[in-house]
Amino acid sequence: MKILVTGGCGYKGHILVPKLLALNHEVEVLDAMWFGNFLKPHPNLLVTQGTVLMPETINMDGVEVVIHLASIANDPCGDLNPLLTWETSALATMQLADKAVRSGVKQFQYASSGSVYGVKEEDQVTEVLELKPISEYNKTKMIAERVLMSFMDDMKVQIIRPATVCGLSPRMRLDVSVNLLTMAALTKSEITVFGGKQIRPNVHIDDITNVYIHFIDNPNITGIFNVGFENTSILDIAHMVREVVPAKITITDSNDPRSYRVNSDKLLATGFKSKKSVRDAINEIVAAYNVGELKDEPHFYNLSWMQKKNL
Repeated sequence: MKILVTGGCGYKGHILVPKLLALNHEVEVLDAMWFGNFLKPHPNLLVTQGTVLMPETINMDGVEVVIHLASIANDPCGDLNPLLTWETSALATMQLADKAVRSGVKQFQYASSGSVYGVKEEDQVTEVLELKPISEYNKTKMIAERVLMSFMDDMKVQIIRPATVCGLSPRMRLDVSVNLLTMAALTKSEITVFGGKQIRPNVHIDDITNVYIHFIDNPNITGIFNVGFENTSILDIAHMVREVVPAKITITDSNDPRSYRVNSDKLLATGFKSKKSVRDAINEIVAAYNVGELKDEPHFYNLSWMQKKNL
């Protein structure tokens, strides 16, 4: 099967693409490569440096599935250049979906975000709850979702709302909670927790990438799906890290009020099974750091790297 992965050189893409290749799919990756490209060459892999902002340049000949990962990732980066965020995450998604339909693409998977719910008081956040996004990033994800739902009569659309992803990737991110706290313990012997009581959902990078494969294998299961299997407080994550890496925990005030528990029963009812945990992510990061396979690199922090590159 021929699959187009936008943003395939990103954090999730570097785990997903090799899995697709191992399943004998033909994969085309489109990525701006702001953070580099660490994908290994493969006879069934074509990597193109480009942007989703120019859909006319994207070749979809023979593509059966689009996995749309490309976006301006996370709230601070989205606020850095709101116009670029709206163009990339909302407008380009509409144009990409329109071109996919006209090109005969049968299936379109979209990487949305669990953050579209905003601040919720409900004990369990399910897909039926009202969306109340509180940042440019969240808003563009919500609009893109609504646009894609309008294409459901033309192709199979699967919208995935991941929790905060954690775990190792060749294009690592050290600005997401589990990875950030683990690296802080390793390099500073101190973990700074902002607030700490907020409950946040998490998902291991192996699980979230397996979700895309699960839906490739089940194209008729369409709609919107939460993906988060561990609802854990930031402080509890810090304690998990300290069990592996001795470190001081310092708690400071936080201006981020978000606290919610994602419910993924809808996804689990399709037959998907989670295989890895936050503890697995912590242990894998520590092991890679200890043998020199992971370092605290500047391009692993989205916001500061984008600022440095004037993106």
